[in-house]
Amino acid sequence: MFCCVISTAGSGTMTSSEDLFLNRAKFVMKFLGVWVPGENGSIFRAGYRAFMMTLQYLFLIFQIIYIIQVWGDLDAVSQASYLLFTQACLCLKVTVFQMNMGMLKDLLRRMDSEIFRPENFVHENILKLQAARIKRLLLAFMVSSQITCGMWALKPLFDDADRKFPFDMWMPLNPEKTVQYYIGYTFQLVTICISAYMYFGVDSVAFSSVIFGCAQLDIVKEKILSITSINGQRGTREVDEALAKNYNKLVNCIKHHQAIIKFTELVENAYHPYLLFQLVGSVGIICMSALMILVVDWRSMQFFSIFTYLSVMISQLFVCCWCGHELTATSEDLHTVLYKCFWYEQDVKFKRELCFAMMRINRPLVLRAGHYIILSRQTFVAILRMSYSYFAVLNQTK
Repeated sequence: MFCCVISTAGSGTMTSSEDLFLNRAKFVMKFLGVWVPGENGSIFRAGYRAFMMTLQYLFLIFQIIYIIQVWGDLDAVSQASYLLFTQACLCLKVTVFQMNMGMLKDLLRRMDSEIFRPENFVHENILKLQAARIKRLLLAFMVSSQITCGMWALKPLFDDADRKFPFDMWMPLNPEKTVQYYIGYTFQLVTICISAYMYFGVDSVAFSSVIFGCAQLDIVKEKILSITSINGQRGTREVDEALAKNYNKLVNCIKHHQAIIKFTELVENAYHPYLLFQLVGSVGIICMSALMILVVDWRSMQFFSIFTYLSVMISQLFVCCWCGHELTATSEDLHTVLYKCFWYEQDVKFKRELCFAMMRINRPLVLRAGHYIILSRQTFVAILRMSYSYFAVLNQTK
């Protein structure tokens, strides 16, 4: 799985698809202890992973206790709720990620399987281009999330006259005591930074897998367009060889497309629960964050931190829906590409297989959250509209 891929066109070696698309996510998640455990995992690594998971759940539990304490105070609840939705979504994501570790291993194995290996320079460039696209988007998300964490860290220094923790949540510590304040401050800041990196890692695996499927669809298109014309062939033997070669190319494309379908279905089966919670939670996150922006002073550090946080969450939602839209749009183009090949010059056997292929390809690939909601740009706009509707109601009530 981790070996290099040898190009049949003599292009040398290429990094495996797993490393090409997931090298950053693997590095971050290995550092956080939540990546795929090795065959001979040590007790230390298991304990380290349990410790990291416990930090995230403690952060969530402290927030829930605080919400219960201030229930009925709309300002206090709104100040704590937007972060509560985020942390709850993260805990669900990481839990689902750990529970579906077997599916993840299967995904990694398929990414470097024989059917998905690039055959020439063109295929390699397609993979590199798509990997660079998703990496740029995810890198922007990671950098902006860490900037938001930095603003949260500066909030007690600029906005609070009294000694307070960065986040409004219950803590079994007294901020008036110096040592306890430093312990609580460190706990909140370190945990929220780890949360941001875990967000990046888990999302990178799911979204990069979807874009990998898009890259494979582009490779199938390139293979179809490489079907040669028969008119330039001389002699019955050359024509028969060309027809047989083109038929084999078509069969290979059909098998390749079927492998892509199974791969994207596996991605959906592995991550559809937290994709659904991501969409549902985004409504609460956007609504509560927008409400908080109206409450706090626009000259405070808290205002800018919440504004940046809201931008990060909207961008994360956009990347999620964009990946699903790209998968659908790329698969829809495949039907048109079939018309562009020299199918009209091929034999009856080729045309018969082409008809069956077009019947299946006519149904585009989609990525669903919860096996129900199709991820697309229309879904992104619908969530923004729903969030604004709830925000308007809460703002009027306040």
